[in-house]
Amino acid sequence: MTGERIEELISQLTLQEKADMVHGNGLFSTKGVERLGIPPFITSDGPMGVRKDFNKDVWREIGLSYDRVSYLPSNTALAATWNRELAYRTGQILGKEARGRGKDMILAPGINIMRNPRCGRSFEYMGEDPYLTSELVVPLVKGIEENDVSACVKHFALNNQETKRLEVDVEVSERALREIYLPAFEAAVKKGKTKGIMGAYNKLRGSHCCHNDYLLNKILRDEWGFEGIVVSDWGGVHDTKEALMNGLDMEMSVTDNFDEYYLANPLLKMIESGEIDRELAVEKLDEKVRHILHVMNELHMLDGERKSGTYNDYRDKEALRQTARESVVLLKNDDNILPLDKKKIKKLLVIGENANRCHAPGGGSAEIKALYEITPLMGINMLLGGNTQIVYKPGYYNEDVGNIWANVGNDENGQADSLNASPEPERKLADDEKIKRQREKNDEYAAEALEAARDADAVIFVGGLTHDYDTEGQDREDLKLPYGQDEFISKLLDIRPDTVVIMQTGSPVDMSAWVDKAKALICSWYAGMEGGVALAEVIFGEVNPSGRLPETFPVSDKDCPAVVLGEFPGGDSVNYGEGIFVGYRYYDTYDVKTAFPFGYGLSYTEFVMTGLSARVVECTRENKLVEVTFNISNIGGRAGAQVAQIYVADKLPKVKKAAKELKAFEKVWLEAGETKQVKVELREDAFAYYDEESGGFKVDSGNYMILLAKSAEEVVDVADVTLSV
Repeated sequence: MTGERIEELISQLTLQEKADMVHGNGLFSTKGVERLGIPPFITSDGPMGVRKDFNKDVWREIGLSYDRVSYLPSNTALAATWNRELAYRTGQILGKEARGRGKDMILAPGINIMRNPRCGRSFEYMGEDPYLTSELVVPLVKGIEENDVSACVKHFALNNQETKRLEVDVEVSERALREIYLPAFEAAVKKGKTKGIMGAYNKLRGSHCCHNDYLLNKILRDEWGFEGIVVSDWGGVHDTKEALMNGLDMEMSVTDNFDEYYLANPLLKMIESGEIDRELAVEKLDEKVRHILHVMNELHMLDGERKSGTYNDYRDKEALRQTARESVVLLKNDDNILPLDKKKIKKLLVIGENANRCHAPGGGSAEIKALYEITPLMGINMLLGGNTQIVYKPGYYNEDVGNIWANVGNDENGQADSLNASPEPERKLADDEKIKRQREKNDEYAAEALEAARDADAVIFVGGLTHDYDTEGQDREDLKLPYGQDEFISKLLDIRPDTVVIMQTGSPVDMSAWVDKAKALICSWYAGMEGGVALAEVIFGEVNPSGRLPETFPVSDKDCPAVVLGEFPGGDSVNYGEGIFVGYRYYDTYDVKTAFPFGYGLSYTEFVMTGLSARVVECTRENKLVEVTFNISNIGGRAGAQVAQIYVADKLPKVKKAAKELKAFEKVWLEAGETKQVKVELREDAFAYYDEESGGFKVDSGNYMILLAKSAEEVVDVADVTLSV
């Protein structure tokens, strides 16, 4: 369909029909215009798979079997792979399943920067670094959208906490906004060509992000040239005039009074009364409808040539398993305890509630009605195949005493109210009973597990977090492990120091109470339907771990820059006083000890990186290019992958900068004894910073260090280059 045909359609629409197209007519859909062949626009959560179907106007699931789907690894797990190809393949599966379920837009991916690991939705995002996130979101979006389905990159922008998420006002410097919080969104728009962006719940500088003129008009539309649909987060609109004028295209919410949405009857009444100029209102409505029709046209919703999708295709399971495999991060392996030799283990003890828990149904809007989910316990049983006696003990008792997501209601304005309000007296009494029961059960379960550990040939503990804590609607109070795990793990390691400890989590946890005792430690994630198989394969050596942390694991949440230099979670407003010093940028620059650094991960083989060379190929005002080469050798006894990380440091910066910043990476697979030469290119953005005075990015003349590293704390070689701008 040509642009002229779109304009012809717009000219035939009535004012009522235009308004109907720009707001929800169901909890996940808008209204079409049947007489003109314009269909409704149907959306669905979410980042870990296509969510189950609800009734059109009631938050009650339809309850049939057809909406069981593939459960994908979380975005944190995907980021831990540091693998662009897997991001693309994951996107392909998500897009194909969304199309197969009849959706036009999948509300994914989430790419908000992990400013503080206590954020309840960290598991939905890709970690703390804007470059890593940018490099993965682009292929992910491309994979989704090749299926004639729109991605919806979210939440634009600065949605970095759940506390007071509907109204908290973010105070952030322009430099931090441009260098940390916007680059991945810009990459999704300019390189990924995403057709959808979701506005955030929070405010930026006093204005809600879902109708923020600066974000949506000036940056997204004018600077970046975005031509797709801006959809509100559900319940993120607060003002009719602002929603009309400031760049929003589609208002969605959590209530069933669709005609009373801000862009529905309230808008029409304001036009009819003259409170809003009719000509201006029509112009703005036409703009919104134009964006919607443009995306519909791109998705072939108007010409009958649209691709059909499918879901639960068994050919996709290997790709999901591979993503889960590459997401596993080996954090410690003292005395080479791992991998375990299954031939030598006659009796295996598996401990931990997470070993036997399915995570797909939780987390808020990221929940999935999974076709299946292989737990770690099931994966281990599947792999060992009956020759080993496997004993399972929970070790600790899990009864949630803090999750409020299931109790979400609506406030007097019809907005989703999942803030941390004080519990009612009856609930407080119920929680006290839960705490008492938790302690009693913990003592009972711990005694059984510790006794069983004494005569097992090997012990595996699977703990960490659950979606009682990694969840939409609430932030964590701290980084401590729930359910009394610290005390139990410490006792277990006293008895069995060779225990393989696995932290299954969506965000960093505080392991300081016992980590020095642990010899074998693995970080797993919410790794999708094949996660249990992948984890078992790593534990028993059928897969060589290659995951790397996409976020710093601090020693304590009190060490986090958002706490030390800024505010978290703040009050009615939150000050991002740490500026650009987020994650490893802070820990490096301020020399703060971490538990495990950004980019860290071990292997069952050993790699050496040598021969770093960097040369300036071009350095003009218009273009800059530095070519970097180095060698990677696998000097160990088995095949594996190394993630080579390139950081850039300004030796004599004219403004305050981080000690170094990630600007390139390559994941390189090598056979035992093999050596490969790797070449990467650094362009202008690798050396630029945002200059608030001039209002743009700038590269200063001077000397720069190119650092070849295995993690943010392990630099193995350095080269110097000089740029004369």
